[in-house]
Amino acid sequence: MSSETPETDTAAERRPHEREQAGRSGLLSSLDPMAAYERRTARIREEIARNRRGEYKVPTWVLALALAGVIGLWVVVLFVL
Repeated sequence: MSSETPETDTAAERRPHEREQAGRSGLLSSLDPMAAYERRTARIREEIARNRRGEYKVPTWVLALALAGVIGLWVVVLFVL
């Protein structure tokens, strides 16, 4: 048996200490503006990908219709009643 790792192993399996460090979120990383920017952009990209797959909760046209209805009612209350 060879001491070399097989080609099917991932880099994370060969270096578990680096995997632990990458997943660890300490106080300093939460205050780091670049880390916060990267987390935010990752969340936005994931949300866009979910929306493109059709996993959104409410269709955009329903939200637009609801907004138009609220604004219409507000105008009626202010200027008619």
